[in-house]
Amino acid sequence: MLDMKDVNVWVKGIMNAGISGGTVAISTMVIAPETFNFKEGLSKLLYAALISSIVSIAKYLSTNPMPVDLPNGDHKP
Repeated sequence: MLDMKDVNVWVKGIMNAGISGGTVAISTMVIAPETFNFKEGLSKLLYAALISSIVSIAKYLSTNPMPVDLPNGDHKP
């Protein structure tokens, strides 16, 4: 039987990966404030945060696939 604790850990890992990907936008603002800012560059800033979050989540999923039940009753993380 699949343990909900495993699923909860997996979901929290995805959320953490998304948040850490979004923090790249903050460092982008420090590196290039004239391009990535809250005024004219807000759309670019949000796009950078989105793409970075997607990449971080994909990396997390490649190393931590969704926990599944196996036919014999065991489960793999």
